[in-house]
Amino acid sequence: MSPSALQSTKLTLEERQAGILPEGVPSEVDTCWHSIGVYGTGTCAELEKHVHCRNCPVYSSAAHRLLDRPLPPEYRLEWAKHFAVEETRATPAKTSAVVFRINAEWLALPTQAFQEIAERRRIHSLPHRRLGIVLGLASIRGELLICVSLGRLLGLERSPLRSPQTDFGRLLVANWEGHRLVFPVDEVHGICRFQADELRESPATVARSSPSYTQGIFLWQHKAVGFLHPAVLFPALNRSLP
Repeated sequence: MSPSALQSTKLTLEERQAGILPEGVPSEVDTCWHSIGVYGTGTCAELEKHVHCRNCPVYSSAAHRLLDRPLPPEYRLEWAKHFAVEETRATPAKTSAVVFRINAEWLALPTQAFQEIAERRRIHSLPHRRLGIVLGLASIRGELLICVSLGRLLGLERSPLRSPQTDFGRLLVANWEGHRLVFPVDEVHGICRFQADELRESPATVARSSPSYTQGIFLWQHKAVGFLHPAVLFPALNRSLP
């Protein structure tokens, strides 16, 4: 039924009781439910058997005739106009990310990749682990977690390298697919949100190391922020653990 035809079938209670037919309903249809049925006086003898008009074969037969009637004029045109209206799509949800800085590079990872941001503290080095990305162990709420250098993995460290015993600006505690890691950063901005279609090509400084680690960049406070790919980054970090 077309939109206008659907509206025309809606009758008031008084119109139904008067036996008025909606527009488009064949006049030969017996609308007894409006006169002696449940919508009328209720004096129909069949009500004792069927309880309600919708259970009566007369009602079902009328429904079939109503549905099988010829299409109203302009039916297809009305539906064509209805579906031709451009659909208004909801704006996609924004991506939430934690923005941080390593050396001069601003980076970001999805917010759900982190458990907390910890204050700076001393990193306890591990023997024979001075040349890789593992810096040592950090105590987080009484638990020793492996601390890694994200800057070394991405090729963003200062030259000469800082000592593992040096206090960093902040420690980011990450938890990705059950693997907990800590990595130091020079500064943490906090959480920002952006649309996925705002991502652009990866920054040259990060791409020089490994373009697969980044999904792209987005602009934040007039700065280019490299949005890292957690599904690629964290497995690479885990493979470098002792």
